[in-house]
Order: sequence, then structure tokens, then C-alpha cells
Amino acid sequence: MAVALQLMLIQMSGHSCGDSDLRAASETPISFTLMVHHVVLYKLKPEVTPARVEDMMMNARMQLLKIPEVLSIKCGKRIDPESDWPFFIAIDFESMDKYAIFREDSIFVKFNEEVIKPNTADSLMLDFEMDPGKDVRFS
Repeated sequence: MAVALQLMLIQMSGHSCGDSDLRAASETPISFTLMVHHVVLYKLKPEVTPARVEDMMMNARMQLLKIPEVLSIKCGKRIDPESDWPFFIAIDFESMDKYAIFREDSIFVKFNEEVIKPNTADSLMLDFEMDPGKDVRFS
């Protein structure tokens, strides 16, 4: 729809509509293509029940999506009962700067103190740059 509107505006302005106009009208703005994928794997304390894991998943989705810097969130529980990491949370951010803001957000701090710390024994944090060709030192 936006591309059609842009093309109509180009035509109304009297300009010809060449390939470069079509390409520019259909390209995604850069601000939407830069992304960091933050993954945390967790080991749970022995007393954590399957019902509690379900609560952790629900709380992660409900609470962390309230934070404006979070573009998307996924969380889940292990399929293989022998897995060392039975719970994970994965969150997408526009940049490492947005991730830094997220870590200071009061909703995240409260979630970490009330949901994560009481139920987990260890964690493994992994961050990935999802923009091909970008130098991760400048994210």
C-alpha cells in the first residue's frame, strides 16, 4: 500500500517512474533492518516445577513486551529432558544501545529479581548481530 501511494505521488508530480524510483519506494528503511538477537539459556534450581516454568514463560512474555525497546520475544522450555539448559529467553533489539536501555528498565529489573533469580541456578548469555556485513564493533 505504501509503495503504491509513493508511486502515485511520483506520477502526480510529473516525474517518470524509473527502476530507481521503484527500488527506493520498496526498500525497507535502515532503522528497521539493524537488529541484535539476545539469547539467554538458563539452568533451573532443582525445586522448580514444570508449572513454575510455565509461569516463567507467561511472565516473560507479558512483562518484557511492555518495554518499548523490545522488538520481539520468544521463550521456551526444553524438549529433551537431558538438556543442561531447560529454559531460554530470546529478545530482539534494534541495536546494542537499545539493549543497554532495556537492561536498566524498571520492568526488566523487577522481572529479573522476581522471576529469574529465584528460579535459576546459572545462565549462558549470547548476543548475535543479525545485519549481514555490519561490523559488530559499531552496533
